[in-house]
Amino acid sequence: MLIEEMTEQECLDLLTQVRFGRLGCAYRNQPYVLPTYFACSSRILYGFATFGQKIKWMRANPLVCVEAEAPDARLGWKTVVAFGRYEELSDLPEWESERETARGLLEKREWWQSPAAITSTHRGGSYEVWYRIHMERLTGFRAVPEPSPIGSLRTGS
Repeated sequence: MLIEEMTEQECLDLLTQVRFGRLGCAYRNQPYVLPTYFACSSRILYGFATFGQKIKWMRANPLVCVEAEAPDARLGWKTVVAFGRYEELSDLPEWESERETARGLLEKREWWQSPAAITSTHRGGSYEVWYRIHMERLTGFRAVPEPSPIGSLRTGS
């Protein structure tokens, strides 16, 4: 396999196509990584959660990252890490348009409420939190099969 770096546009394309990844946040030098569903628009990732540890931690330290991956059609893989800043879309009227944007993008995706809905049921109910992550830096890599040496399929003549 060859490992190749992806361009920023390729990273954004992958984040637009996939719907699932892992959210990383940290509080008091303790990292926390969890599964998340998201929707990407331009350089913003939109998400939905119920109030809990990750929201508490992201409020305390808004520096987060999201990792997403996808198998590549050429028998390889692609992975992207988006580094950014968490911003909550509060229930105040001035945020209604942004919350609707988030909802509209997420509702186009299957299972967008998971695992938040499952967590809420498990905890006996919790309030909804809409948020966005402003992507400040992207890194991405892909693995592709090494090309076969020319003539390796030939049987001498």
